[in-house]
Amino acid sequence: MTNPNGSNPEPITPIGSSSFSLKRYLPQDASTIRLCLFMVVVFALMAGISPRTFLSLDSFTSMAFQFPVFGIFALAMMLTMISGGIDLSIVGIANLTSIIAASVMVRLLPAEATAGESLLYILLGVIAALVVGLICGLFNGFAVTRIGIPPILVTLGTMQLFMGLAIILTKGQAIVGLPELYTTIGNGSLWIIPVPLLMFCLCILGTYVLLNKQSYGMKLQMLGANPTASIYSGVNNTRVLLKTYAISGMLAAIAGLVIVAQTNSAKADYGTSYILQAILVAVMGGVDPKGGFGKVSGIVMAVLTLQFLSSGLNALHVGNFFKDFMWGIVLLLVMVINEWSNRRKARRIA
Repeated sequence: MTNPNGSNPEPITPIGSSSFSLKRYLPQDASTIRLCLFMVVVFALMAGISPRTFLSLDSFTSMAFQFPVFGIFALAMMLTMISGGIDLSIVGIANLTSIIAASVMVRLLPAEATAGESLLYILLGVIAALVVGLICGLFNGFAVTRIGIPPILVTLGTMQLFMGLAIILTKGQAIVGLPELYTTIGNGSLWIIPVPLLMFCLCILGTYVLLNKQSYGMKLQMLGANPTASIYSGVNNTRVLLKTYAISGMLAAIAGLVIVAQTNSAKADYGTSYILQAILVAVMGGVDPKGGFGKVSGIVMAVLTLQFLSSGLNALHVGNFFKDFMWGIVLLLVMVINEWSNRRKARRIA
């Protein structure tokens, strides 16, 4: 198509498209390379400090049982951060859904149940947990999209709401005595591979397919990069956000199911430190806190890096309070380095 004077028209650039492509391709590739190098350095450092403990088979087996939980939380956090928001309620959802599942398995299961009956109630408990997680996620998404409350305020409030519901249901007590068959999910292995690790791998695969093989992934990144441009591109922002928070709630429910299987109990205040770890993993993994970009591969490398660091500190008998201090320092450093790198790239392009 030509103008009346015969010349070709200038191509129309969608609002925010240049900003989106910049964040989508250039800075994040550099951050991925830095993260890979950082992971190798942390592994080598921890191995050099305590090789006999850190490099043992028992140590790697323990790691394989530990990191899947906060890895699943990090996947949930990644999706909401790509949308330009955040989900601080994931631990609250995990505890609430695990209490629902444990209640079905313990309080409804007959005293002298057969193996078939136990399996049936386990399946009912898992389904109930996933449904409750879905409902909690949709509630977050509804408050963000329909009411218009900022995601950080919505999820901060629902974090307390879900925790309060969990306390009311249990009266502050732990639910114990789950079926032995169910505890193998958290503590058993399939051949030599821990079951929690297999569940984490399935969550990785599902998230990867959503982000890279489905139109939802592109719509989510367009929404996070520029909500106005995504509307003009034909994206239903409300539907994408509702789906994002619903998936986040279901991933949190899966993490809660793993926690209750590992501890053989469910309580309202489990895993409070996982929120900081999930944010740390997401930011370390290259997820843009402003929205628009995130890679599953970056989350995997960040999870492994954090686990190597945690296991190394455990080998050095470092206390949990100091580890929380370390997580905060690492989070701030990563954010500063990423922001400095993004600005440097932007100056080079300009």
